[in-house]
Amino acid sequence: MAVSQTNLAWATLLDVGPPDHGRRLHDRLAHALRTTIRGGRLAEGAAVPPSRALAEELGISRWVVTEAYGQLVAEGYLSARVGSATRVSWTPDTSPGTAPPRPHTPRAPAVPPIRYDLAPGLPDLRAFPRRRWADAVRAVTGSAVHYDLGLPHPAGHAVPRTTVAQYLRRSRGADAHAASVFVCAGVTDGLVRTCRALRAEGIADLAVEDPGWGRLRDAATSAGLRVHPVPVDHDGLRVDDLARTPARTVVVGAAHQFPTGTVLSPARRAQLVRWAREVDGFVIEDDYDAEFRYDHHPVAVMQGMDPSRVFLLSSVSKTLSPALGLGWLVAPAAMTPALRAANPVAAAPPVLDQLALATFIDRGWYDAHLRAARRRFRSRRDVLVRTLGAQVPQGRVAGTAAGLHILLHLPNDTDTSATVRAAATNGLQLNDLDDYRTKPSTERALVLGYGNISDTEIPPAVALLREALRSTAPRSRPHADQ
Repeated sequence: MAVSQTNLAWATLLDVGPPDHGRRLHDRLAHALRTTIRGGRLAEGAAVPPSRALAEELGISRWVVTEAYGQLVAEGYLSARVGSATRVSWTPDTSPGTAPPRPHTPRAPAVPPIRYDLAPGLPDLRAFPRRRWADAVRAVTGSAVHYDLGLPHPAGHAVPRTTVAQYLRRSRGADAHAASVFVCAGVTDGLVRTCRALRAEGIADLAVEDPGWGRLRDAATSAGLRVHPVPVDHDGLRVDDLARTPARTVVVGAAHQFPTGTVLSPARRAQLVRWAREVDGFVIEDDYDAEFRYDHHPVAVMQGMDPSRVFLLSSVSKTLSPALGLGWLVAPAAMTPALRAANPVAAAPPVLDQLALATFIDRGWYDAHLRAARRRFRSRRDVLVRTLGAQVPQGRVAGTAAGLHILLHLPNDTDTSATVRAAATNGLQLNDLDDYRTKPSTERALVLGYGNISDTEIPPAVALLREALRSTAPRSRPHADQ
């Protein structure tokens, strides 16, 4: 294996000690280097400085350094080859007379590598449009004017704010304008900013869906709000239960609730907007994967029903990649000053990344990517549902034909937690529905993501799921294939 050419020991502190009439200078330097190597401060393969450079650094003659190096080469501490740096060739061991052994630290049990990923949360990372994204980055890097390269505006650059507003109006039915758009690092970042602004405006209680994404609860808590879980049924958030909490703001996944996969019904949407008006509060709409609807066109956002009462949050984490760290927040006009005031040190994503996203959208590449992704995910979801029906007949698939995950309901005596652990030992990653609840439930279900797994990997992944269910099934219940 090639040794790194950048592993140079320039900064190693060498203590050659005070002048000693009994020891020559090159012997003292050899001793200092030997001690440094034996102590492990210079690892095997590390390059020591060239003799001329070390001599200048220590204020000694080059002859002293070459003599010391030669002594250590003879002793086996260093190795020298013509045309290459002089490198450490000695490794500390635990033999008698050498450095003492390091204390034993028990190793954590080895975690089996993930062979198949059925956990929710990621899109198809294999399909990230690398060439088009690189083209967008290249285009903006060449065309950006000098003042684009300064400090980012806290709300984001004007160009992507305008582009995002136009995209949301035409594709999501939003009532969005550049002045109301904030470019942020993602949904969580946008929610933290919103919660800080709400807290500054005197709103201290926030409701969240239960079950729901735990990071949203954590984000609200970190901003100083009290969080109140509200149950979800087949029509979405139960607004009657919401009205019995002290909350004046609620976070809701109207287009595709996570993790149940339900869509907020038209009646509940209207009821929720009325509730916000009655309590003088707000709805925060998490539009995280609404672009992926497979049975008909995606439903429009709630924000268009009352832009004065609804915040809209989304990002490209589920459509492109979370690695980009790009998202947006559309705020009611009356709340934009409070958002800026409550987040004085909030930083927008890098300007060139923001401009690249605007270019990616303006050139039609984002729409083309979404069309291809819908076809791919629709087909993949069909494969997963069919395979589950054949191999896990005791399960029942729930959730709208949308998004990047499904809910697999299982018999009430299924130990889903044990199933997740058993699957993990064979390299299959799963998630228990209880992972997203504030309190455990008697309802047994798994949340299965199909975004970051290929079509060909689904059958063997489901086979491992079947084996995990079989290994953890109660003995009184026969296996489905018996």
